Amino acid sequence: MTRFTPAELEAARDRLVPDVIADGLGVLFCGINPGLMTAATGHHFARPGNRFWPVLHLSGFTPRLFRPAEQDELLSYGLGITNVVARATARADELAAEEYREGGRILAAKVERLRPRWLAVVGVTAYRAAFDERKAAVGPQKRTIGSSRVWVLPNPSGLNAHWTAATMAQEYGRLREAAGL
Repeated sequence: MTRFTPAELEAARDRLVPDVIADGLGVLFCGINPGLMTAATGHHFARPGNRFWPVLHLSGFTPRLFRPAEQDELLSYGLGITNVVARATARADELAAEEYREGGRILAAKVERLRPRWLAVVGVTAYRAAFDERKAAVGPQKRTIGSSRVWVLPNPSGLNAHWTAATMAQEYGRLREAAGL
């Protein structure tokens, strides 16, 4: 893994991380926002300790453990990645409520255009803030965006101690089965 100085990570705040998207995906995973390591590398969920890639594999979405640098290979499995908020931060609590709401509007427009079968938001707090769904819980949601169904998944951040990789993989696996992947 590439090592970055604190100054290099701080400079990454200004970088946009490209989406990994295509029309008609089975599942479009949506993170909260890029962390500084993700912005520095240009690869989603790049911070060591983030469990997205291991959980994706453990849940059966991918046949092997992918590295963040292999993110574009997800498209061949009908999977993609985007974020609620495009701005990179060291921590999600640096985002303002209006950034979440605006991100939710942008995300909804993106989903309507791309028409994935499922939008999977990784983080219930981000979903609640972006879509003003204060009582939302992990799992499938009643909300649809165009023809796309919505599922809220646990946040794979290493800071999320409420979920283990194994219990997250079970929830991600429920989505995989619902999506027919």
